[in-house]
Amino acid sequence: MAANGTTPSSANEEQNKFFEDFGVWKEAPILIGSTKFEPLPDVKNIMITGGAGFIACWLVRHLTLTYPDAYNIVSFDKLDYCASLNNTRALNDKRNFSFYHGDITNPSEVVDCLERYNIDTIFHFAAQSHVDLSFGNSYAFTHTNVYGTHVLLESAKKVGIKKFIHISTDEVYGEVKDDDDDLLETSILAPTNPYAASKAAAEMLVHSYQKSFKLPVMIVRSNNVYGPHQYPEKIIPKFSCLLQRGQPVVLHGDGTPTRRYLFAGDAADAFDTILHKGTIGQIYNVGSYDEISNLTLCSKLLTYLDIPHSTQEELHKWVKHTQDRPFNDHRYAVDGTKLRQLGWDQKTSFENGMAVTVDWYKRFGERWWGDITKVLTPFPTVAGSKVVGDDNNTVEELKEEMVIDADDNMILGKKRKLNGVPSGLAQAVEA
Repeated sequence: MAANGTTPSSANEEQNKFFEDFGVWKEAPILIGSTKFEPLPDVKNIMITGGAGFIACWLVRHLTLTYPDAYNIVSFDKLDYCASLNNTRALNDKRNFSFYHGDITNPSEVVDCLERYNIDTIFHFAAQSHVDLSFGNSYAFTHTNVYGTHVLLESAKKVGIKKFIHISTDEVYGEVKDDDDDLLETSILAPTNPYAASKAAAEMLVHSYQKSFKLPVMIVRSNNVYGPHQYPEKIIPKFSCLLQRGQPVVLHGDGTPTRRYLFAGDAADAFDTILHKGTIGQIYNVGSYDEISNLTLCSKLLTYLDIPHSTQEELHKWVKHTQDRPFNDHRYAVDGTKLRQLGWDQKTSFENGMAVTVDWYKRFGERWWGDITKVLTPFPTVAGSKVVGDDNNTVEELKEEMVIDADDNMILGKKRKLNGVPSGLAQAVEA
């Protein structure tokens, strides 16, 4: 089951596509974080679940390249529809990197990986994470996010893992009102959608294994992460790809909900900091200063791509609206003071991070995952490992009267109370 980019003999035709190498990764910069700590003497072999996915691949690259003589990194991934081996192919010649093709819901594969590589530390990223899909296929989210976490915890207990770092989400807290304080790690969990509920349930299992079996765990709850390598089902890469194709974007509802965005390089630094300085049994929020409404995000993307949108007529050409999710949290807001006390801080401003991201999708977005046409439709679904396009609901059929004013001052000034935005530089090293 294990190999650096080789196909397991049992893989079916659909899985084989993930192992095809067309060389696009050779043209891309190798993007990592910026932190580096004194290696830990009791950590040697680190398993990162979901390692071929977006956020995890940043940590895989960062730890592999930053600590070549200290840590061996094993990327464990089942290669779901949103994964790509291109995310880590630049590491295939590194002696401290291995890839294991496995599923966290399969106990025999998990235990085999842990024992084969003598794993002492686990970063658990693997999850179904697209909120939109959770409304229509919630069983898959429970299976992967809850049962998969349970399998991993039981396997970790069996082999005697020294550190289990569970990656959760700020969505477990639920909606935060405009005038409410940012939420602390001790705040009550109140998830409002099936995805968030599955992540909260997984946290309860993690907590129970800490209490019942003394499993050495830490939990991380992060704001929205963006950047290169993110599969274009999420708003920033999806809208970037659509606009670069000359196609309009489609917003759920009126576009006023806000999210706080953290560049993936800063997220990798946060996980690296928690590995080296975090305390067993603790929970850490990873908070961003950059809060922005979905509608204003569209406006910024149009600006980055030099697409005229100063008039309402121009804006309406590129930004369409459709019905909202069954429930869409207005905003999330976490207090990241606890992590900052360990020395981490957000270094990359939203402007710099978006510049890096938009440029990356201009160069690689249409080639990194193969044909992405289906996922760029307004309401794609997933069947197994295949993305099914929404052929019955084209942009042209959406109701034009749902478009609202995109004046940044109206959206942000009257409807949001925002924190300041720091300056900083995106972190990257060329291949």
